[in-house]
Amino acid sequence: MKIGVLAANVFVLTASNMATTAFHLARRSLVTSSRRLGATRSSAPPSVRHSLPRVSTSRLLSAVADETGSATAASTEQDDDNDDDSDLPTNDSDPHLLKLRHTSAHVMAMAVQRTFPEAQVTIGPWIDDGFYYDFYFPPTPEHETGRKLAEADLKIIKKEMDKIISMDLPILREEVSRDQARERIRQINEPFKLEILDSIKTEPITLYSLGDQWWDLCAGPHLQSTGQLPKKAIELRSVAGAYWRGDEKREMLQRIYATAWNTPQELRRHKKRLEEAKKRDHRVLGTKLDLFSIQENAGGGLVFWHPKGSAVRRKIEDFWKESHLARGYAIVYTPHIANLELWKTSGHYDFYREGMFDQMEVENETYQIKPMNCPFHCLMYKDAMRSYRDLPFRWGELGTVYRYERSGTLHGLMRVRGFTQDDAHIFCLPEQLQSEIVDVLKLTQSILSRFGFDKYELMISTRPEKSVGSDQIWEDATAALVGALDELGWKYGTDEGGGAFYGPKIDLKIKDAIGRTWQCSTVQCDFNLPERFDLEYVSAEGTRERPIMVHRAIFGSIERFFGILIENTAGDLPFWLAPTQLKLLPVTDAVVDYCKDVAAKANRLGLRVEVDRGAERLAKQIRNAEQSRIPVMAVVGVKEMEEGTLAVRSRKNGDLGSFKVNDLLDELKRCDEAAEEMMKMGEVVVKEAKGEAEPVKE
Repeated sequence: MKIGVLAANVFVLTASNMATTAFHLARRSLVTSSRRLGATRSSAPPSVRHSLPRVSTSRLLSAVADETGSATAASTEQDDDNDDDSDLPTNDSDPHLLKLRHTSAHVMAMAVQRTFPEAQVTIGPWIDDGFYYDFYFPPTPEHETGRKLAEADLKIIKKEMDKIISMDLPILREEVSRDQARERIRQINEPFKLEILDSIKTEPITLYSLGDQWWDLCAGPHLQSTGQLPKKAIELRSVAGAYWRGDEKREMLQRIYATAWNTPQELRRHKKRLEEAKKRDHRVLGTKLDLFSIQENAGGGLVFWHPKGSAVRRKIEDFWKESHLARGYAIVYTPHIANLELWKTSGHYDFYREGMFDQMEVENETYQIKPMNCPFHCLMYKDAMRSYRDLPFRWGELGTVYRYERSGTLHGLMRVRGFTQDDAHIFCLPEQLQSEIVDVLKLTQSILSRFGFDKYELMISTRPEKSVGSDQIWEDATAALVGALDELGWKYGTDEGGGAFYGPKIDLKIKDAIGRTWQCSTVQCDFNLPERFDLEYVSAEGTRERPIMVHRAIFGSIERFFGILIENTAGDLPFWLAPTQLKLLPVTDAVVDYCKDVAAKANRLGLRVEVDRGAERLAKQIRNAEQSRIPVMAVVGVKEMEEGTLAVRSRKNGDLGSFKVNDLLDELKRCDEAAEEMMKMGEVVVKEAKGEAEPVKE
């Protein structure tokens, strides 16, 4: 029998009438109970509190926790809900759903223009959970600065969409020349479509029309007719502003976000997921749990790590370093800025200038705050002539980088301007590439599983039209990526032509507790930087050859992974990561020094332990600890102080009984190192002096 359940139903008389009173009152008013037991600081002078009857605090803890509504594994049951959202289809897994969403976007655009004829269409792509479409409303006599859509307009637009769906219009694909497309766009006065046409580099140009009533530039794919759309599985969600082409100097557009699914049941499950995601919002929990903040006075997108958040981050980083050192990596550190010429050599200045901050002048030279770590590692490799016998080099760095993001795109920890990449670069021989990638993937699995992520989606992206490097090196590198995944028996998809211009890659998405996927890990071959930096090694034949360079990250960035972790756990971090692992709750001032001594001893062992300041009643102390997601707590009374024990309760597993201090700290240290929850049971007396204790009567 679980002790947590036992303690809730059995009470031992340790101080005759006082304990009996505690037993009955624990099932009645918590406030009354705590006052009569002397659990409140102000209920008696110190001399009286010191002589309180030695009621068993483990029983008191159980009783009070029952009254506070503490959630434990022993008492919490998962709802049996057929609307489980963990297996919702995605655009990648369900081609029909992708077509449905793309067609829904066209139907919505047609509905908007039928409802508001002055509206001009721009782009309307599908997204992870639906689609959006951007519209421009030019000034009119009625709306001098252009119409502003309101939430009420969405209902009107949705009704018009339903009419179009009921019309069951055929969806037709048409190929035209560039000149024909341009003329047709001019006829309907859609200037934004002309810009889109100019950005399309391939021919013929494809158009999709809804019957003979509406058409758009589009590459597809689509359903066969509007009647195939499920009216009750489409919902218009919100209206937001967006600049054309993301340029604040261009026109302000109005974006309508919508979600679309195969069935109303899928829509309901999606909405349930959104509700759950709102509860898990890392921005809200970050503030509530005092983990981090974004101080707007210092600038947007810059993260301030508070002591509690820093404790978690330190554990993440320490585990990352230990894992890499055990796999043969060396940890390196590089500067935060460098001469602009370095970024010109690497190509970042030419290709990623818009994502870099402005340069600074230092003694007539131009410096750039770093947006990447990789050029620094290339310089370190180039410090000496390398032999084939030296390779591979595996260099890891938790390197903080800075990238310019528009203020409107910043989002908590998920999109920031300064972040720490868990970067590593491998320099290896071509014949070493596959085995190195296998090791990277094994390390990735080992690290992510430690944090509870064991469901992945993998994608290999192959050579795009524009690329650097020979056909042979691309074929060999792609074969190494495929071979590594096949060797491990991991399933993956292929994004033909989706690789970077400098090499193929593997992208790994993790799935969280409510079924969302997050892009985190990447393994990317690079043929570009070794060429740009003229990196070489001496081969066995004495010739100078180029090494293969592999970029890889597991978290992506510490900040973003931290945000994902908070949302995955709803802030209820596992014991080994919790900012405070154990909180001591003194019942009386007489035991505060004892609690402090225990905390100091625990802290010397590397455990994170706090002593409640004790200004609140015991019930409030417990409630505060629960709301702070502290995994283990101990109520400490005079009895515990005199016996050198602690009455322990786990947030997830209920009452664990009484422990000697050293025994508890040893077990907590073991749990911390093994990344396990505290589940060991302590000693709990279950018999009275005279016979068996009777069950508690409700």
